[in-house]
Amino acid sequence: MTAPVPAKIIRQLLTGFILACLLPLSAIAQETEPDPLLRQALKDAFAESDSFDDRFDAEVWLTDMSGRTARYVEDELERIEILRTLHAEARRVDLPPSLLMGLMHTESLFDRFAVSVVGAQGLMQIMPFWKKEIGREQDNLMNIQTNIRYGSTILKHYLERSKGNLTEALARYNGSYGKTWYPEKVFKNQKRYME
Repeated sequence: MTAPVPAKIIRQLLTGFILACLLPLSAIAQETEPDPLLRQALKDAFAESDSFDDRFDAEVWLTDMSGRTARYVEDELERIEILRTLHAEARRVDLPPSLLMGLMHTESLFDRFAVSVVGAQGLMQIMPFWKKEIGREQDNLMNIQTNIRYGSTILKHYLERSKGNLTEALARYNGSYGKTWYPEKVFKNQKRYME
């Protein structure tokens, strides 16, 4: 009778499998070395995690969300950067990643270059006046990290201002305070990204 395989070994094997699944299929098909930029992005994606279990959970989340958003963001490196940044910002502001995913889906459908008719910019549709309020005039709202940092900070601000009422905070974020159509749309899209 063989001894059971320790959970740590199973996690390491699964992590290797997950990372292998994220490598470009064309590189695998051609039996060439995978894109070094993609390999580095995957390594960097979880370097900040505190423990092996945290890294494993983050890798599983990234793999899952990468599959769910591939049709919106075709470029793998850009998609990983968006997801990695969103996950880190969600942890920073203590909000569920699925909420930020639902918000981003609603606002821009993951288009980092989206501009609304009123001038809101990027993934989380940030109005330029926020640069004076919480940032710097020279901040680029089309930059993935900058945009997601602004969006998560703004939502957290509105959540605190609304004393934890998420529906009210989302309505404030959208500029539709007092109405529920926008928060309902975000909640509906959030369900797409729940684990």
